[in-house]
Formats: sequence, structure tokens, C-alpha cells
Amino acid sequence: MWLRNLRQPAVVAIAIYILMFAVYAGFQGGFAVSPYGLAILANSTAALVFAAMAVSVVMLTGGFDVSVVGIIALANVIAASFQVQSVPGALALYGLVILVGALFGLVNGLFVAYVGLQSIAMTLGTMIVSSGCALLILDTPGGTVPAVISYGLTDSLGVFPIAGIAILCGTALLWVLLRRTTVGLRIYAVGQDATAARASGVNVPRITAVAYVLSGMLAATSGFMLAAQTGTGDPRFDPSMLLLAFAAAAIGGTSFSGGRGSIIGSVVGAGILALMQKTLFVVGVSSFYTGIFQGVLMLVAVVIGRFALAGEEE
Repeated sequence: MWLRNLRQPAVVAIAIYILMFAVYAGFQGGFAVSPYGLAILANSTAALVFAAMAVSVVMLTGGFDVSVVGIIALANVIAASFQVQSVPGALALYGLVILVGALFGLVNGLFVAYVGLQSIAMTLGTMIVSSGCALLILDTPGGTVPAVISYGLTDSLGVFPIAGIAILCGTALLWVLLRRTTVGLRIYAVGQDATAARASGVNVPRITAVAYVLSGMLAATSGFMLAAQTGTGDPRFDPSMLLLAFAAAAIGGTSFSGGRGSIIGSVVGAGILALMQKTLFVVGVSSFYTGIFQGVLMLVAVVIGRFALAGEEE
């Protein structure tokens, strides 16, 4: 049993992260584990973590959501366009961002689940629309994210980075939703075999639509965290964020064919990619090689996942 668990992609991802952090800490010394060092690491990881969650939820149903980066850009500029001054105001602004993300996710879900459009085609369209909306709000990079958000989400609560707390809370909530609720279990069932799920009484279109709504909300959260990290708005979507989000999901063991995966694995995968950039920098490796290392790591993770699946089928 324990040998089989060791072959699980999420377990492998956790082991890789621990090893990579040890290397990083070896070069950085005490700074790596200091409250300030951990806060920097958490702040640089948070946006990618929520983006990886967003694409993973839809991947579990067997679909793909590329509108994530457009929603991130839109959430980013919204956060930089309202100068709230208090915590309740910041929470209200976050609620607005979440609502916008959910609306785009709902549009994706309705057209994919009920109209039958291909997920890539549909979400590519909403990516363009959401990016256009971002440009209407803020036509050039600029604006200022309110201090209560930019400082509040990048600060530390004692020795614990607030961004790290947000990552842990978001991961825990999504894990419970997917693993301990009927909706979550049905999302997995749809991805494994939609026909069998339908025969078992699962409302496949409704569950599919729910997955896209969740994805939109998580993407909006990613954009909100990115705004806090950068302190400014940027209406331009970043294609590399989308690629890294899918890579993080793959490293964590989420299957591109649907029905298999771990949100914890996707989160750790995002952590690996973010930590890899910092580790390569402190080691002295040119940033030009970062993409190569990330791509190789993704391919290795996919191969490990394939062998793990073959072992379970034996």
C-alpha cells in the first residue's frame, strides 16, 4: 500500500518541493525560513496557486478553461480601480471581483454544458471578452491598488504570511468541496465517464457548469492576489500564467483527460514552479533556462502520473 502511495504524483510533487526548498534554503541560509523570506515566497506563489486551482477544477471534468488569464487581468484592474480605505471595503471589492469571475464562469459553463460548445473554443472567446473588458476599465498599466489590500495581503500575521494563510484556507476549502461533498464527487465522476455518471443519475450539464463557475471565482481570486502583489493594475493578460497554471496541475497529477487529480497536488505543483524560479536564481542559473527546467519537470510529472495509473490498473 505504501509503495503505491509513493508513486502518486501528488506525493512525488511534495517530495520534490521539500528537496527544492532544502536546496534553496542551503543557498539563502536563515533568510529562507525567516518570516520575511517566507512572506516573499508566499506572495510570489499565491496568484499562480489560485490559477492552478482554477484550471484544475475544469480539468477534472475533462474540459479546459483558458479564460482564466483574461479573468485574472480583469480582476487585477478592478482591484486597482476602487480606492477603498477599510477592511470591509476591501472585502466588498473582493466580493465584486468574485462575482465578476463567477459570471464569466457561468457563461462558460452554460455554453459548454448546455449548448455543447468545445471548452477550448468557448473559453478562448471569453478570454478575449474579459481581456477587452479589462482594457475598457484601464487602457494602460497603472492605477493603484488600495494599501489595505496591497499591504494587507502581502504582510504577515506574526510569523505567518497572510498570503500563505490564504493559500492554505483556499486549498482546504476546495479540497473539502471536491472530496467531501456530493458536488465534488460528481465532478470527478463526470470527468471519469460522463455517460456512466448520467446513467447513475448525475445531472452532468449542471455539474459541468458548477465547475466552470468555481474556476471563474478562483481565477478572480488569483487576479486579486496578483494585484496585491504588484500594487498596480495591468489589463494585459499574461499567457505564461496560463501555461504555468496547466503545468502546475500536471505536475500535481491532475489528468488532462479528466476524472483524476488532486487539488493539493496542483497547489504543490504551483509552489514548485514558483520556488524553481527563485532556486535557479540563487544558484546562479540564467533565467533563460527557467522555461526549459519547468517544461522538463512537467513532462517528468506526466510520465510519473501515467505509470501510477498503469500500476493501479494492474
